[in-house]
Amino acid sequence: MLQELKVNEFISELASNSPAPGGGSVAALSASIAAALNSMVFNLTVGKKIYNEYSKEVQSKIDESLKCALTYSSDYLAIMEKDTAEFLSLMEAFKLPKGTEEEIALRKGKIKEGYLKSLQVPFELANKAYELYKHIELAAQYGNPNAISDAGVSALMLQASIEGAVLNVRINLTSIDDENYKEEVRNRCEILVNDGRQKRDLILQKVYKSL
Repeated sequence: MLQELKVNEFISELASNSPAPGGGSVAALSASIAAALNSMVFNLTVGKKIYNEYSKEVQSKIDESLKCALTYSSDYLAIMEKDTAEFLSLMEAFKLPKGTEEEIALRKGKIKEGYLKSLQVPFELANKAYELYKHIELAAQYGNPNAISDAGVSALMLQASIEGAVLNVRINLTSIDDENYKEEVRNRCEILVNDGRQKRDLILQKVYKSL
C-alpha cells in the first residue's frame, strides 16, 4: 500500500517510469496532508488560553472540526489507494485478448468500465476535499494565532488537491460516451474549482492580515 511507504520511497516510486502512483494519488495525498495540518492547528488550540476564553459553542465547533479533519485525512488516504487500484485495473483491461469478436467486445466493455471508475475516484476526491474548507475556515478564525500560517498552507494544499483531482476527472471524461453525464460532471467540477479558489483566497487574506 502506498500509505505504508516511507516518504522517500513514495517519492522514488512517483518519480519512476511506473504510471502509478501519479497525479491522482498526489491529489489525494495533498488533501490528506491538508486535513492533517488543519488538525495540527486545532490540536495547538485545544486546552490553550485562547481556547478556554471561547464560548462553549465555539469550543464545541473546534472539537468537532478536529474530529472531522482527522477522519478526512484517513478518508483521503483510502481514496489514494483506490485511485491507484482503479488505474492499474484499467491498464489490465487494455491487455485483454482481442482475437475474436467476443474478446474484442469484452475488452471494449472492460475498458469503458475502467475509464468510468478511473473518473469516479478523483470526482469523489474533489467533492470530499471541498468539504474540508469549512474546517480550515474555522481554524483560520479561531485557531491558535501562532499556527495561523499552517491554516493558510492547509488551504493551499487543499485547493491543489481539488484542482488536481479535477484534472484527472477531465482527462478520463474524454473516454465517456454519455454526453449528459459528461456535462453534469464538468459543471460540478467547475463549481468546485471556482468556489474553492474563492474560499482559499479568503482564508489567505485572513492569514496574511494576521502575520
